[in-house]
Amino acid sequence: MIKLLLADDEDLVRGALASLLDLEDDMTVVAQAATTTDAVIHAREHRPDIAVLDLQMPPADGLRAAEEIRAELSTHIVLVTRHARPGVLRRALSAGVSGFVPKTTPATRLAEILRGVADGQRYVDPDIAASALTESACPLTARELDVLRAGRAGEEVQAIAEAVHLAPGTVRNYLSSAMAKLQVSTRHAAIHRAWEEGWI
Repeated sequence: MIKLLLADDEDLVRGALASLLDLEDDMTVVAQAATTTDAVIHAREHRPDIAVLDLQMPPADGLRAAEEIRAELSTHIVLVTRHARPGVLRRALSAGVSGFVPKTTPATRLAEILRGVADGQRYVDPDIAASALTESACPLTARELDVLRAGRAGEEVQAIAEAVHLAPGTVRNYLSSAMAKLQVSTRHAAIHRAWEEGWI
């Protein structure tokens, strides 16, 4: 029997998936979680064979929860997402994630993928893999990337300036330039986009 942990912040999606996978003769859902924090706690408690984690889930993302679980347990990880950028896919694979599937995957197909993962196979959705192979070049300068990297944990401009040894006004200029190039309206959105693309 393959023991599953399901983590998704959308109760309806998670509940429906749990009901469908529980119908499989060789699978049982041993725990469900609505946050990455609870996913890690439940993984430690129930030690599932596979944790199926939503990539976009509070308070951190599913990839961070995957890294925590993999650091402590032999649990296989399958990440589920609506969309994935190349950088996220690379990070997931380097973190030991066994599967990467879109949320449009039918439950019967997901069950097949989970069986393969339980047998030690890896699965990456072909469309996600193709996007990783055709990723766009980074339009940001090295300095812009430094500033975005320094702001990854949500630091204010002053803290970023101290980290990269620049004046706060210069940091603001780099942030504005990066936001314009990435066509986003906040520095947090610019940081998130750069992280998703694997640039920082």
